[in-house]
Amino acid sequence: MVEQKKDAVDVIEDQWRRERPDLDVEAMAILGRLGRLLTVGTEKIESVFAAHGLQRGEFDVLAALRRSGEPYELSPSALADALMMSRAGMTSRLDRLERAGLVRRTADPEDRRSIRIAFTGEGRRLIDTVVTEHVENETRILSVLSPADRRALDRITRRLLAHLDD
Repeated sequence: MVEQKKDAVDVIEDQWRRERPDLDVEAMAILGRLGRLLTVGTEKIESVFAAHGLQRGEFDVLAALRRSGEPYELSPSALADALMMSRAGMTSRLDRLERAGLVRRTADPEDRRSIRIAFTGEGRRLIDTVVTEHVENETRILSVLSPADRRALDRITRRLLAHLDD
């Protein structure tokens, strides 16, 4: 087994063990590393979006539309529900995407009082490019792990999330 280099969390863990040897700080260390992983990982992931002039939330909207399948149209409410966000928050994202020429609002043919959100040609081309780069980037991020390690990490994080979601 390869010895791991000490990280900033090890330093904090050692300080707590010195100052409060009565505390078991293993959980603090694990969750501290997960928090750091979230921070650093988010920066790496969002750099792909930023390279294409997108914020994370805008990517999420375009990705939800792309995943929805033909005809790649959803109501603003369906998009908000899919992304677990407020209707007001969705409206501001849609406004930005529409100003950028990536989506368009159209009347719902079945209910003229409602609207549908659809890609523009540019929006469809952009999401296909960005999602490809995004998947490649995430694969690079996890490339330090063996396939067995990735499966174990997936299993462990699923179990932890299931516990916390209860």
